[in-house]
Amino acid sequence: MQLNTRVSWRVGNQGFPPSLVGDSLIVQKYGGSSIENIEGIQRVARRIVDTHLAGHPVAVVLSAMGDTTDELLDLAAGLAPLRASRELDLLLSTGERISVALLAIAISSLGASPHVFTGNEAGLITDETHGKARIVGVYPQRVRDALDRGEIPIVTGFQGTSRRTNEVTTLGRGGSDLSAVALTAALNAGVCEIYSDVDGVYTADPRIVPLARKIDMISNDQMLELAAGGAKVLQLRCVEYARRFGVSIHVRSSFDQGEGTLVVAKPTDELMYPDSESLEQPFIRNVTDDRSAVQVTVTGVPDLPGKAAQIFRVTKAVKACPDMITQNHAAEGHRPDIAFTVPRSLGAPIIKALSQAQNAIGFHSLQCDEVGRLSLIGSGMLNDPGVFCRFMSALSEAGIGLRLISNSDTRISAVTEIRMLDQAVRAVHKEFRLSGDLLIG
Repeated sequence: MQLNTRVSWRVGNQGFPPSLVGDSLIVQKYGGSSIENIEGIQRVARRIVDTHLAGHPVAVVLSAMGDTTDELLDLAAGLAPLRASRELDLLLSTGERISVALLAIAISSLGASPHVFTGNEAGLITDETHGKARIVGVYPQRVRDALDRGEIPIVTGFQGTSRRTNEVTTLGRGGSDLSAVALTAALNAGVCEIYSDVDGVYTADPRIVPLARKIDMISNDQMLELAAGGAKVLQLRCVEYARRFGVSIHVRSSFDQGEGTLVVAKPTDELMYPDSESLEQPFIRNVTDDRSAVQVTVTGVPDLPGKAAQIFRVTKAVKACPDMITQNHAAEGHRPDIAFTVPRSLGAPIIKALSQAQNAIGFHSLQCDEVGRLSLIGSGMLNDPGVFCRFMSALSEAGIGLRLISNSDTRISAVTEIRMLDQAVRAVHKEFRLSGDLLIG
């Protein structure tokens, strides 16, 4: 099968594979860019009603309109320093409540019967953590009842209710994706369609690599690596949830009727590994870029057992999960350094917490730098040392200096200066010919 062969997924005016969906329920999630104004809400309403009229029961999960969440955060920040709290979650939850109400009005004007639910009413139950709550259960009986009555349920994304406190909680950035996947799993729906202004998953960010190619189908495992590597198409937690519960996701644009990218638990071999002579041959999927990290360097750490553990107990206390970690081997008479990457938002809290623990740990100094990270995503890459060699050679020939490197069977990542990141992505994308017909490493 040739890579440039288009896969026919269209059923009526929908873009999902009949083998996955049939006449079963579809969950559609729309991001803020899809409903940022009245025209967008009307366009989304028409797509939903068309799905309903085509004989496919549909439930909808909605984000807040446009930049509403950021605007609410700015208002709160104008009053006091921001911190996760009951009051902030209550404020932020209003954005989705506005959007679902407006969409319901638009759907009603088209002759269909919508039914709006908050996250609590839809049965999305979380722990009591504000700002980044975790889902502990989904009990969507009221949503099922609405579907049985022939209505179109519209659920606020990004939010739920704590079982212990009965208070509104939010799921963190991109939480509406997680809401949609969780509802899909609980309803045993055929597919979760996630709509935004992005029409699929590409071999690289098309804004950086104009010749980047859209991927027709990808596995949950590989999508998880993409999200972890910095791809912004789907929230990492949403992909983890989909993999755990076997949910298929269709990434699509709400601005056209084109086919997107299917993220599935058990992809078709001929689509996942086209023209491959051996399934053990390394398969290269994508190059991701990530500008959301900082590198924290702890210099002069005492070369004693337990000192590294003390450092990472501090990062745990500020709820940070270090990603790429390295400790150099100190020459005789010198102390080693430990470096790691974390999300930029956690850089300042980690520096503050480590500074307070400096005397107890005994290190010399701290440094925090904004960095860029690129990752080559695929499978079977440890089976062929040529993949890593080509990755490093491409960066070397492009004059890219590296700070940190990690290598696994599914991902090779490197940290460089943020100003060099675009050039690095283009060099690696070109080296592995991801714009052309061959994706084999």
